[in-house]
Amino acid sequence: MNKIGIIAGNGDFPIEFAKAAKQKGLMVFAAAHEGETLPELAQWCDAICWVKVGHLGKIIKFFKDQDVHDVLMAGGIKKTRLFSGSLPDLRGAAVLARMITNKDDSILRGVAAELESEGITIRESTLYLDNLLAPAGILTRRKPTKDEWKDIAFGWQMAKEIGRLDIGQTVVVKDLAVLAVEAIEGTDEAIRRGGRLCNEGAVVVKICKPQQDLRFDLPATGLLTISAMQEVKAACLAIEAGKTIMIQKEVLIEQADQAGIAIVALDGNGTIPA
Repeated sequence: MNKIGIIAGNGDFPIEFAKAAKQKGLMVFAAAHEGETLPELAQWCDAICWVKVGHLGKIIKFFKDQDVHDVLMAGGIKKTRLFSGSLPDLRGAAVLARMITNKDDSILRGVAAELESEGITIRESTLYLDNLLAPAGILTRRKPTKDEWKDIAFGWQMAKEIGRLDIGQTVVVKDLAVLAVEAIEGTDEAIRRGGRLCNEGAVVVKICKPQQDLRFDLPATGLLTISAMQEVKAACLAIEAGKTIMIQKEVLIEQADQAGIAIVALDGNGTIPA
């Protein structure tokens, strides 16, 4: 394989992947979304095609024209665009018409199936990026307090349940009460919404959904997440080890240390592996 394609969403994840792929000697071709994907991605691509959300036919044509057979999805798309007048092309509309629901997993699997019907294989979203996955343990200088550990355990159960229902990946809790559940607005807005409901000290738990398809929508955290936590004086972030992408990991941990935020990465059961 000497070519790789990216269906690029928002955030730094597409750029981090493109850098890693170039370092491996691959040619990189990106289908980037207008209003979502950072324009800096173009610097790391051999060719880039800008599309509107839902323009699946144009994405397929771009990859076939470039003779790209392996593609991954990197970065999210604000789901609110589905409800804000964004019109899909005929191929995208056909996929949506076959959806029983507009759950994230249903949409992504539908898009993946459509691409694979054209001979385009969807690869796992962590390809070449093992170094960005969260290692298990306490990642910051500050450890969670006894009460924060209780909130992490409580929040972990709640997050796994909303994940199972494909509502979101994140909950915000304090004193064994759920302050916010991530839905269509995304992680950072859920943090702000939940954090404002307590003076300070909220615990944020972000997990991998039990039925997670590792080809797409893996949980990711970056500097914007830490900034949102700082805004509302949140105290602790718990993520899933080995299944959470940490964008700019070292800088992220440094920023958390400066803010006095504890970050822990736990196994699928919500514990630190022995």
